[in-house]
Amino acid sequence: MVSSEKPPSYLVRVMECKQGAVRAVRFNVDGEYCLTCGSDKSVKLWNPHKGTLLHVYAGHGYEVLDARGSSDNSLICSCGMDKSVMVWNVSTGKSMLKLRGHAARVNCLAFNEESTVILSGSMDGTVRVWDLRSRRNDPIQILDEAKDSVMTVQVSTPLILTGSLDCYTRIYDLRNGQLISNCIGEGVTCASFSGDGQCVLTSTMNSSLKLMDKDTGELLSQYSGHVSKDYKVESCFTPSDTHVLSGSEDGYVYCWDLVQSTLANRLQHKGSSVVHSLSPHPSQPFLLTASLGQVWLWSSHSPEEECS
Repeated sequence: MVSSEKPPSYLVRVMECKQGAVRAVRFNVDGEYCLTCGSDKSVKLWNPHKGTLLHVYAGHGYEVLDARGSSDNSLICSCGMDKSVMVWNVSTGKSMLKLRGHAARVNCLAFNEESTVILSGSMDGTVRVWDLRSRRNDPIQILDEAKDSVMTVQVSTPLILTGSLDCYTRIYDLRNGQLISNCIGEGVTCASFSGDGQCVLTSTMNSSLKLMDKDTGELLSQYSGHVSKDYKVESCFTPSDTHVLSGSEDGYVYCWDLVQSTLANRLQHKGSSVVHSLSPHPSQPFLLTASLGQVWLWSSHSPEEECS
């Protein structure tokens, strides 16, 4: 694996997605491809390393807010403002399932590690769990502890991490029937597990980025400088957990040293105001960012280093 000790610093390319505003960008499981979600109701599949469009998936009734690829790259799930979750066959481009049940827009999605289950978080305050093997149109479980919109959901078997505007992150251990709730003090817009599974990184609506101990909820570090007040701005770890990254409403992505909490770098998105969606490559030192109708690919290595 290429060392990812250095944070992303070099712009590789900018892709004009031509699907209205890009609401989210996501690497697939091996980082060879990516998905973009558009305000024009479409999901697009790309090879970001070449800048080529591979397929367009159309069928949502309103804006698409999130999408994920399955672990074997055969399926895509997407969700949006039409309150539905759609499952697509990657190769044929056809819709296989349209799952309804949420009472409001669906903000976020996650597959389990086997891609047999989809979890969807909604503005209705619930996370619904859908079983793809049974192809049932009703959820097999509903997690309804949140008192406000669920903005983020992540699975790290056997744990499910959610973040809500009710100011809480919640970690569900379905195997042992346990729930750990942690009050962050501000509406949570993004939450993610560290690569080693020991920490949780949380973004809030008050320009706050916090690193918490997964088990105790203890505050380990805070990172500042970015702006996140009016939009859902995402954050993430680099693949090696050496740095944390956040979008911002000032046209930059901020990168901090995880341990020292010092600002290591800022990635400028010229012509952009809000950089809201981030997706780190699962193993290599690449980062995808989304702003307006564009997706930006960044690398930790300069073009000269890539060629050497």
